[in-house]
Parts: sequence; C-alpha cells; structure tokens
Amino acid sequence: MDTRSLADRRVDYGRGPDAGLLESDLAAAPLAQFEAWYAEVEHAPAVPEPNAVVLATVDAAGLPDARTVLLKGVDARGFTFYTNHRSAKGAQLAAVPAAALVLPWHGVQRQVRVRGAVEHVPREESAAYFTSRPWGSRIGAWASQQSQEVGSRGELEAAWDAAAARWPDGGAQVPLPEHWGGYLVRPVEVEFWVGRSSRLHDRLVYVSRTGAAAPLDDAGAWRVVRRQP
Repeated sequence: MDTRSLADRRVDYGRGPDAGLLESDLAAAPLAQFEAWYAEVEHAPAVPEPNAVVLATVDAAGLPDARTVLLKGVDARGFTFYTNHRSAKGAQLAAVPAAALVLPWHGVQRQVRVRGAVEHVPREESAAYFTSRPWGSRIGAWASQQSQEVGSRGELEAAWDAAAARWPDGGAQVPLPEHWGGYLVRPVEVEFWVGRSSRLHDRLVYVSRTGAAAPLDDAGAWRVVRRQP
C-alpha cells in the first residue's frame, strides 16, 4: 500500500457562507437539538444509515474498544441501544459502566458526540423492543454467542438453524433471551459538530451543570460551551 495516498487524502469542509454552527442556532436543551438534526438526516441520501453510532467502551484493564451499533431510542433519559449482555461490550460495560457515542454523519459534514454513564433499560422495555424486531434478528439473538470464538461459518449457521427450528417463523413467539437487552447512555456531555474550512470546525457542547447525568429536555440543567477544533 502506498501510504502517501493516505497522507494526501483530505476533504476541506464548509458548504458556503451559511455553513457552520453558532450558539444562537442551538435549541435550549440537547434533546430538542438532537431531534432537529436527526429529522434533517433521517431520509437524507447522503446519510444512508443515520442511526448507526460508534460505541466506545473500556474494559476492566483500561483498554478501549469501539464498534458500530444501531441507536434505537432517544428521550429525556438518554440514548438507547440493544445487544447481548455476554458480548465483549456487555462485559466491558459491566466492568466500567460508562461509554461514548459518535454519530458520524459525514455526508452532511456533521457529527454528534455523547459521553456518559450507562445502565440497563428496564426488562419490559427490552422485551417490547425485542418483539418488534424481524423474526430472523430474534433468532440470531439466540443463535449467536456474540464475541465468542466459533470454529467455522457452518457451526454458526447450524446454531441459527437449530434456533429457527425451535421457533419457526409464524409459530410460537420467540422469547427474549435472558442474556439480551438494552443499555441506556445517560449523558453528561452532548456535542454538536459541524465541519468548517481549514479545519476550524464548530464544536458546541451541552455540558451538565452538575457533572452528573441530567435530563436531556431540561434546559436549566445544561450550559453550552464552544470548544476549539
């Protein structure tokens, strides 16, 4: 590989004189600001999967890890995603219940960044979401021992076939596995980032006034700071 192709690869952000983000542009509380931005990208061709979010965690030894998951809920409490509790991220969140999120909306030169504490969502909430998933996804939650080693693709497919035979499509309801459910990231910071020319990007951050998680719809619980790019 010619590493010069990496070194020379760059995009100069900025979409004209109206590009950017000013303090006066922001909603009073971070939930309203996120909802406004998400509404703009939800069906934008430039952002094919707007709820794809990079989830960063830390294991018990302090080693960071990151992967892409799907954001499945945002409300005054925080940001919700679902996964196998026995997965690598599940083990890491059990050891260090804190995480960071990045929604990388590169196609519109925006990002949303979140940092906060993590907790399990109520079991009934996980069950309601699990029931709404496609049948194949529910079967996959039973078949995959997420993050564990597997001998071959065939072994994984055999486990899926066994689960599918146990709960055939259109038959009995696929139950929620005990090892599967939701996590809620309760932010202490929510950053809204807009690309600008010459790398002078705009970074406006809602910061909890107490340093602890605060309701995302409570304007009085947050202050806005501008951070240098």
